[in-house]
This record gives sequence, C-alpha cells and structure tokens, in this order.
Amino acid sequence: MKKIINKPEDFVNEMMEGIELAYGDRVHFLDGDCRVLVSGYPVKNNKVGIVTAGGSGHLPVFLGYVGRGMLDGCAIGNVFASPSSQKMLNMIKACNHGSGVLCLYGNYGGDKMNFDMACEMAEMENIKTKTVLVCDDVASSPKELADKRRGVAGMVYAFKVAGAAADKMMNLDEVTNITKKALANIRSMGVALSSCILPEVGKPTFTIKEDEIEVGMGIHGEPGIKVCKMMNADEIAKVILDEICSDMSLNSGDKVSVMVNGLGATPLEEQLIVFRAVAKILKTKNVEIFMPHIGEFATSMEMAGLSITVFKLDAQLEELLRAPASTPFYTNENK
Repeated sequence: MKKIINKPEDFVNEMMEGIELAYGDRVHFLDGDCRVLVSGYPVKNNKVGIVTAGGSGHLPVFLGYVGRGMLDGCAIGNVFASPSSQKMLNMIKACNHGSGVLCLYGNYGGDKMNFDMACEMAEMENIKTKTVLVCDDVASSPKELADKRRGVAGMVYAFKVAGAAADKMMNLDEVTNITKKALANIRSMGVALSSCILPEVGKPTFTIKEDEIEVGMGIHGEPGIKVCKMMNADEIAKVILDEICSDMSLNSGDKVSVMVNGLGATPLEEQLIVFRAVAKILKTKNVEIFMPHIGEFATSMEMAGLSITVFKLDAQLEELLRAPASTPFYTNENK
C-alpha cells in the first residue's frame, strides 16, 4: 500500500484537522469534536437546518458541502463506517435554528439506524426532524424496489436543492417535499476500473482484471450489474445513459443538469471526454443541459472510474440549483 499518510489509525482525524485549518473561515468543529463539522456562516433565525452524515473516504461528500446555501452540519465516521448516533444528535441540536432539521443522507444500513436513534432523541428534546433518504443509484435495485437503492453522487444535487429551499425560509415540510421532488428526478450510475484501499486494511477491497470494467459498482465496492471487457469513453457514456433513460424518461425539450463524477483516480480530462459523449447523446434527444457538473463530487478513496448523474429540472428546481452556495468544495456564486 502506498498512501501519503502518517499512521493509518490517524487518517480520519488528521484529514479533518486539515479541513478545519484550510477552511476555518467557513466551517469549524462542533465544540472541538473533529468528527462533527458545522457551518461558520451567519444563519437567519428559524431557518430549517440541513444535515447529513456518513463514513469518511468519499470527499468531497459529505464534509465538503457544509457552508452557505447547502448543509449546516455533517457528522463523519471512520472510512466507510457510520458515525455514532450521539454525534448525529449533537449535530442536529447545533443545527436547529428554531424550525427543525432535515436529515438528508444516503440509503445505508448503519447511517439509517444511527440517524433513527438520533432523531428519536432529538424529538425528546422538542427538536422536530424530518428524514429524506437518497436512493439514486439505478444499478443497485430495480425500479419497482427503488426505495432499496443506494445513495451516491446524486445526493450533491439534493444537498443543493434542500439548502437553497431552506435559505428561502421555506418551512420544514416544504423543504422536505421539494427535496423529495428533486430526488424523484435524479438518477445515477457508475463504472469501476480498479479498487480502492482502506488505510487500516492495507489491501484492495476487490479485484478486477486490467482489461475489464465493472458496470454499476457501488462507492464502497458493492457489486455492480455486470463485468465486461473495457470500453471506450463513448461506449461507457451510452451504457450508463441507456440505463438511466430506461428508468427515467427524458423527452424532447426537457432540461437537465448532468454530473460526471470522478471516483478518485480518474483524470479530469477523461471525465470531460465522457461528458462530451453524454452531451452529444442528449443533443440527439433534444434535451438541454443546464449547469453541468464535471469533477470529483463523491469519491471512493482512490478508486478508478466515474459515475454519471442526470437531474431532470423544472422551473422551480432550476431556480434552486442556480441559487448561490459557498462551501469548501462547492461554489456556484458566479454561475
């Protein structure tokens, strides 16, 4: 294992300390706890709080989206492991500005269990909470079982919409409903070319041959839908878009935002070549692309591969996506 780290057991804490040192003008630890990051921006009284949580190893998800116009707080666990319910509760309490808190996170067992406990404890302290699960990975479950799907890069769009809705001073029910509406129009799927290595494990989480690609692989190394011979960029774009479009109809005249997301070890040049292919395919369908997102938004350590997310927009969702946001890893105030 070659990694630029110190002790594997210090990996998460030292990474967190680096974030606070680099971006301390925008975010800070909650009461000195390096596993709970909260926004340092001024907040209006009675604004709905937006929080998330999950395992580390996926930067910029989740920590990178704490700031203005997106998340108010994020609790983080060890690599690919949920934080505790107590840390989630502390975060919820800190991010309650008088009108309740939306807990918005990926559909994973440990996170669900701990968030459920945290929300129950918050309600006992008279803090109203709502939960919205991100289930955008079309490869992880069939359409009729969409509520079983994993949450992957599409959650970044959900963070953006929820944060913008909260900034407009919508109430908790309104923020919850608009976030659910956004997620109903978000689909993602990825491909993996290589595995990642967890610092405290020291070996790849899975193996894949040099001339193969796994279609539908999850961001923790969960199995995909098939392993096949390596494809070129245009073929990868077509395979993923075909799956997404078969799950979510796109019609002539529709407007979408497209995210091409690198999983950790895929150069931006390659991501742009894939986006080129996506843009060409959507042009043939007379589908307009608004505010494309190309880069690393939700990674899996140093996994090679990428995902594509399609977010179908209406006027309301477009306005919320366009609304200004500023966080350590996401700024669109000039768009």
